[in-house]
Amino acid sequence: MRLDSKYFDRIRTSRKREPEPEQAPPTCQWDGCDKKGVHRAPVGRNAEGQFFLFCFEHVKDYNKGYNYFSGLSDGEIARYQKEAITGHRPTWTVGVNKAAKNSPLQSEVRSGAYTRVRDPFGFVKDSKGSGPRFPEQRKLKSLETKAFDTMGLAANATSAEIKSRYKELVKKHHPDANGGDRGSEERFRAVIQAYQLLKQNGFC
Repeated sequence: MRLDSKYFDRIRTSRKREPEPEQAPPTCQWDGCDKKGVHRAPVGRNAEGQFFLFCFEHVKDYNKGYNYFSGLSDGEIARYQKEAITGHRPTWTVGVNKAAKNSPLQSEVRSGAYTRVRDPFGFVKDSKGSGPRFPEQRKLKSLETKAFDTMGLAANATSAEIKSRYKELVKKHHPDANGGDRGSEERFRAVIQAYQLLKQNGFC
């Protein structure tokens, strides 16, 4: 902006404010003390945000004897400390509020009666009522089916049956038991590979 511009003269500057006179600090609120009270000390429970003003010596004395829980029993103090963990806010079991926890459906689920639980795939259904049950058999992969065929077992064979059949076939087709027969040796290897595959996939 040019100094001889017509707009330059229109600029107004704010007046300098005179500094406000400093107020004298309050007097210490300790009985019989005339010193400056510049140190704050909490008033007590149910008076949060309120403070006494003391001098340095008296605020130390006050803090030594200060007890936020004065007048409370041990049980009330323990309850306050427990509620302080959650900021004195109400809490519920994970995923369940108080109203839902006391509902008839939740009580049936806790007692093991699954009559009102929607279960379209039958994951929770159990005739003995002993808890959730998942499908016992899954669809076999091609290599798993071949392994069961190699060992001469049905797809629903138990772990004990698989181990028993494996021991039987190993003894039968071991090269030492067949005089070095090539056909028996290949069958022996196939049985070992089939058993290892079933074991890796959790069948035994």
